[in-house]
Amino acid sequence: MSHTAQWTVRLDLFEDDDGTTKAHVVLDTGTTALTGHGTAHCNPADTNVPEIGDELAAGRAMEDLAHQLLNIAERDVQGMAASQSRHIVGRQV
Repeated sequence: MSHTAQWTVRLDLFEDDDGTTKAHVVLDTGTTALTGHGTAHCNPADTNVPEIGDELAAGRAMEDLAHQLLNIAERDVQGMAASQSRHIVGRQV
């Protein structure tokens, strides 16, 4: 069984005046969209390196999105197992 799909991912980064970088990553599957969020805060004692904040915030947003996808997949697998179990029980009765 062959399957090919293309999902679109958009990542937006925002840095505010207090040194907080926020990231929003949106995954569009064509039938649904999921959004992951991440933040990074610059310690006032540290040198402000925007790229590091971008990397941290983006990584955290993608990690959030990854957890959402894994949770959805787990629920789908459980639903399939329950559906198959009901089907098998129905055949035995």
